[in-house]
Amino acid sequence: MDQSIVFDLDLINRYNTSGPRYTSYPTALELHEGFDDSDYRKHITQSNAAGGPLSLYFHIPFCDTVCYYCACNKIITKNRKHAEPYLDNLCREITMQGELFDRRRIVNQLHWGGGTPTFLSAEQMRRLMRTTRQHFNLRDDDQGEYSIEVDPRETDDRTIAELRQLGFNRISLGVQDFEPAVQKAVNRLQSKKQTFAVLEAARKEGFRSTNIDLIYGLPLQTVDSFANTLDQVLEQLPERFSVFNYAHLPSRFKTQRQINEAELPSPQTKLDILQMVGQKLTEAGYVYIGMDHFARPDDELAVAQREGKLYRNFQGYSTHSDCDLVGLGITSIGRVGDAYIQNVKDLERYGALIDQGRLPVFKGVELDDDDKLRRAVITQLICHFELSFVTIERQFPIDFKHYFAGELNGLKGMEADGLLTIGADRIQVLAPGRLLIRNICMVFDKYLARKQQQFSKVI
Repeated sequence: MDQSIVFDLDLINRYNTSGPRYTSYPTALELHEGFDDSDYRKHITQSNAAGGPLSLYFHIPFCDTVCYYCACNKIITKNRKHAEPYLDNLCREITMQGELFDRRRIVNQLHWGGGTPTFLSAEQMRRLMRTTRQHFNLRDDDQGEYSIEVDPRETDDRTIAELRQLGFNRISLGVQDFEPAVQKAVNRLQSKKQTFAVLEAARKEGFRSTNIDLIYGLPLQTVDSFANTLDQVLEQLPERFSVFNYAHLPSRFKTQRQINEAELPSPQTKLDILQMVGQKLTEAGYVYIGMDHFARPDDELAVAQREGKLYRNFQGYSTHSDCDLVGLGITSIGRVGDAYIQNVKDLERYGALIDQGRLPVFKGVELDDDDKLRRAVITQLICHFELSFVTIERQFPIDFKHYFAGELNGLKGMEADGLLTIGADRIQVLAPGRLLIRNICMVFDKYLARKQQQFSKVI
């Protein structure tokens, strides 16, 4: 499989509209409050009947300091005691959900995100993992994909050793940018020494994969300054890079109002940074997985993509397409059976529902047959940059060309622009179209027209 990209500035400028990131289809915007605890329980029952492995996601919302660019659901506090009542309720939720899932279903994937999961003390982390093992069937052979997001400012070699002992074997480090002026502008002061010490400790302890998060489009960034950050990280040869486009949406995310908009790089500078990133990473031997992600050719994501086994869920790209995803903690989103489910967003309501013996469901959506069909189409495109009509027709009782006649016609302009080819039996995304894969997927999204203004730019 060709995993290269081509940066065509003219195409990018013409197609740089707003659109979903497709960590799900339908997107999270389609979840509604008419879906409740009883609906979730029904889908768990159906999921158990189907069987198969599980994936668990835990949301740890606490952070010591606020990063102005952050759009995550978080609670800013320096008081570590604030985590204790949340942990009590989270462990109670684990017990409640664990009782509903077939105990024989093995957990192939587990992820702690946030917030800052390492805000928790060593004893609190041990308690959380111990409770999880009591109620879910975690692997003990180190063959699962057990990952955690860490803030190097909140992590040292003892923490890394503790995480490895708990069973984590993959780690993602937030860096964003090493330029001091940029760090000050976004209130995230973090040294290279701190960052690389954590990376070195993770490798020493036997973590199998390391990911570095960077963000372009932050205030005061230039092509040269971001290239300097990228060069320094490249010297450490992490297995994966996630290079995100900063979406400035201060009307939705209050902390972003503390960013000086006059200091944000121009759209042209952002494009220049993106082009530089793509060139540097491909020259260094990394392959473009898609949607901001690069990986070394021998990394599991790159291998899964070449083998046609890559998947995408609420945590991003994954090698486990067969797992139902169970979300735990406030705001977490899961996918169980034919439904997406999101937990309530505030601590008080979360605790109150658990006190009542109810699952803390805020909203959800049950997928209909058309949703599942379009999800399969979008997943194939966004993960593999191609779509076989026959593969879809084997999964669903349709004639692809007839069912999607309007969509295929809508893709003709993209075909003329060299983003893709439409053959007798497949759609093939070409190298210039890979950076614009979201645009291609959007053609198959029946919900998009009335929701497009709520999404960030695709580039």
